[in-house]
Amino acid sequence: MMAGGNTRFQEFLAQEVKKYKGIYVPVKAGLLKRVFLREMPLKKIHPNPDDEFCAPEVGPNNEIISRYMQVFADNHLHHMKHYCEDPVLIEKIRPGGYMILNGHHRWAAALRLGYKRIATRTVNLTGEMDVKLMLQNSVHDRRATLDLDEVVFAKDGSVSPEKALAFPLNKLYKERLRLGVPALFRLLNREGWDVWVYTAEYYSLEYIKRLFRKYHVQVTGVVTGAARKAGKGSAAGLEKLVRGRYQSTLHIDSETVLLTRSTGGEFREFRLPGENVWSAEVMDIVGRLKRDE
Repeated sequence: MMAGGNTRFQEFLAQEVKKYKGIYVPVKAGLLKRVFLREMPLKKIHPNPDDEFCAPEVGPNNEIISRYMQVFADNHLHHMKHYCEDPVLIEKIRPGGYMILNGHHRWAAALRLGYKRIATRTVNLTGEMDVKLMLQNSVHDRRATLDLDEVVFAKDGSVSPEKALAFPLNKLYKERLRLGVPALFRLLNREGWDVWVYTAEYYSLEYIKRLFRKYHVQVTGVVTGAARKAGKGSAAGLEKLVRGRYQSTLHIDSETVLLTRSTGGEFREFRLPGENVWSAEVMDIVGRLKRDE
């Protein structure tokens, strides 16, 4: 598409930023595009004007771009394998095309090498309308919040996981819930807590919802891509929108449980001793809060 040197690429990048900054709006991609569209013409993919990659004071890291270019040019087969294993993450936008969420340097390397297409994965992140719809479906005036990657998922082997899903679901959903998460979430639902999970990763909203259903887990809210560069302001706005709906919030992590109230500034902190199963210790705290009411 655009084989050439760094200067030409910088000019192209500046044009793209000017074209889309303050104009683009994320929209939902259909199921067929998210599931079956595994590569995309480079001309349909645009850099994110709000990402530091496009910021004049930061800009692209030319060393990283050159490194990708060298790897791809040395071995075309390696290039294809790399892109299949680590596709550029994109989301559909208006007025047209797709915006990069993660993978700007790979995209830049492909452009500068003159490639026509690149392997991609299209995701739908949580947006304001999604949050409003979740809030409409909420039934309680208090919520429990958990970080998906740090608490809910058993990722690094440091915590015990739930039993893996049966084949072929285990191939489609590779994330494993932490042992006890389904039981804890059911208790929270019974005791009048809406459950919200947050992640800074670029999971599709639909993917996380389906994953929970496979584990028979009910959650009220799922917020994905919460820390993306393009959404710092909007992410804070989404949290403010959610927080205004609830009188109490129970923040649950691996070591503590923190109860906060929307009025009066009250908070209570409980340390998890780690002597028993994590979920059982959190359940004990939920039970203690119920007795104190």
